[in-house]
Amino acid sequence: MRTGVVAVLLLCTAGARAQDVTVEELMRAQDDALRGASSTGTMTMRVKTARWERSLTMQSWSEGTEKTLVRILAPAKEKGTATLKVEGNIWNYLPKVDRTIKVPGSMMGGSWMGSHFTNDDLVREARYSEDFTCAFVEKPDGKTRDHWVIDCTPRPNAPVVWGRVRLAIRAVDKLADRIDYLDEKGARVRTLVFSEFTTLGGRKLARMMRMVPADKPDEFTEVHQDDLAFDVKLPADTFTLQALKK
Repeated sequence: MRTGVVAVLLLCTAGARAQDVTVEELMRAQDDALRGASSTGTMTMRVKTARWERSLTMQSWSEGTEKTLVRILAPAKEKGTATLKVEGNIWNYLPKVDRTIKVPGSMMGGSWMGSHFTNDDLVREARYSEDFTCAFVEKPDGKTRDHWVIDCTPRPNAPVVWGRVRLAIRAVDKLADRIDYLDEKGARVRTLVFSEFTTLGGRKLARMMRMVPADKPDEFTEVHQDDLAFDVKLPADTFTLQALKK
């Protein structure tokens, strides 16, 4: 009985505090959740389509928001395949033919590594607090609603391909657990769901994210963050075409 009373009191208190949180504060929290001077980690990506399914184990390195390197570790037939992002440019390395290919602008909307994420997802580093105008749709009330729901509309000339983005942010820790991407007409194109919230690299984060296309609800791409470290020292040549082939 005491536990139930305490839970109700905490929920009501959280609802009261929610009224004091600004939309700007919440969007800065989303921007900063995964950002650091540098990071490295391993992850497992599972892709399911109507025709096939596969899993990849990958290692990633990043520096700020402009540099990223992702290399496939398994399975053996894919091992060594890598993607390098430097600012607005992407290169793929194919070890079977020992060839480095720059991704042209016309292919930025294409699938990355056969997943439901695009090459554009890898390059675009829009910040909610800078590139969108955001407004509350719902707020936690300490009773039936335990999320903020926020609609974000791209500002003019922002590096964003969506007509609108809607986030559901948990009152308990100010972390998003769902993002809906909508087109110019307001139709949902895809949904990104976050789960398995835990501490990674000293920060509370979602260990799992799942992207689902609206027109193919039985398909998805899941990315499970196996481990992650922030603010690590990386070699100076980490984000070079030479390093892409290692």
